[in-house]
Amino acid sequence: MRCSTRSVQLISRRRSNLLLLCLAGLIALCIPAVSAQPPYRVHLPLVVRPAQNPLLSGEATYYLEADGSGSCLFDPIPGDRMVAAISYLNYGNADYCGAYVEVFGPQGSVIVRIVDMCPDNPGCGLNHLDLSPEAFDRIAPRAWGRVPITWRVISPILSGSVQFHLKAGSNPWWLAFQVRNHRNPIAQLEYLTPQNQWVQLSRTTYNYFIRQCNCANGETGPFTLRITDIYGNVLTETVQFTTLSRNSNSPGELVNGSGQFPYGP
Repeated sequence: MRCSTRSVQLISRRRSNLLLLCLAGLIALCIPAVSAQPPYRVHLPLVVRPAQNPLLSGEATYYLEADGSGSCLFDPIPGDRMVAAISYLNYGNADYCGAYVEVFGPQGSVIVRIVDMCPDNPGCGLNHLDLSPEAFDRIAPRAWGRVPITWRVISPILSGSVQFHLKAGSNPWWLAFQVRNHRNPIAQLEYLTPQNQWVQLSRTTYNYFIRQCNCANGETGPFTLRITDIYGNVLTETVQFTTLSRNSNSPGELVNGSGQFPYGP
């Protein structure tokens, strides 16, 4: 049987249309199932990717004393001056302490760690960041002094696991824990009691979580702690502090955990 050229073209066109209809149907079936989840975006080809945290608008200045210490009670880290103080209007209950933020300025961007609070004064409004001089240099000439910025919380590349610092003055009846080297901001810290019950520890404005024990012999560990980040990721760690004693207060101690939070947006 012989077919004319026009017949062949019609058959080919129908097959192409049928294939396009099938592909459109598959996409229609897939996209609603994925896009129904607000934290994700859909790209073609079908790639699911976490959405970024929102950009906040404010201003940036710099302060010469920036060394990694401050209201969050972290220790200075020699050689790491990529730090910042956040406005007292954002600081909350040490909510941003240890968080990493990416800052976009007039002439560049920089990633800094929040270690301090910019105090209540007319020059430190909502979303204001007071950077180290070295960090400010990355976004604008230092001579400008104050510049408009946008910034967002990020999950940086970090080496090593989370760390736990036992505050100086801690003892078996009053324990103060601080989480360090965490990829994502901390939402809460829980403590597993000797009675095998999880209790949420109170966070202080100086960035320690407090456990008070009204018991005769106190608690000397090992301690099982459960950290939750702002994205709902959970790490459970068991740590032992060698400086805890019933005879004297601890001078302070830093202990490594074994895990790290996954990347967020």
